Amino acid sequence: MLNTRLGAGLLAFVLAIGLTTTTRAAIAASAAEINRSVDKAQQDLYAKDPKAKDLTARAKAVLVFPSIYKAGFMFGAQYGDGALRQHGKTIGYYNSVAASYGLQAGVQVFGYALFFMTDSALAYLNKSGGFELGTGPSIAVLDTGAATAFTSTTLQSDMFAIFFDQKGLMAGLGIQGSKISKINK
Repeated sequence: MLNTRLGAGLLAFVLAIGLTTTTRAAIAASAAEINRSVDKAQQDLYAKDPKAKDLTARAKAVLVFPSIYKAGFMFGAQYGDGALRQHGKTIGYYNSVAASYGLQAGVQVFGYALFFMTDSALAYLNKSGGFELGTGPSIAVLDTGAATAFTSTTLQSDMFAIFFDQKGLMAGLGIQGSKISKINK
């Protein structure tokens, strides 16, 4: 029975990855589109959380995914393109792909920004061409507005993540794997 459930879960995970990979080419944006979306997302984030701009100034680089599209019923997938910025200039393009399996249902769109606070975290991204969230540098996830509590002594993580502009509804519990990969634009 356990092997059947594990096999079904693995099959759902593989199908979600395949679905995400197949649709990736259909929704992939151009470099200009990604840059416009990142500009708008950063402006909106700074308007809602002015201290996020201070965090950007302290970061070695910021990877912004303006729109991550997530949908699921029992198994799910998510995808989005983003840009890595250093000193306000785009230095690379990345995508975020994830698949999940479990008790879940819904559709959601959200954005997030990863603030690389150390040279080693940025070097890890560059040498690996991307990474899976949960591996590599330590990441602290912040709610929008949480950046107001930063001082030089609280900035101890390699990376910070801020999620923003969440729309839609996604509910449930599940297992998720998320991978960030460098793409050519």
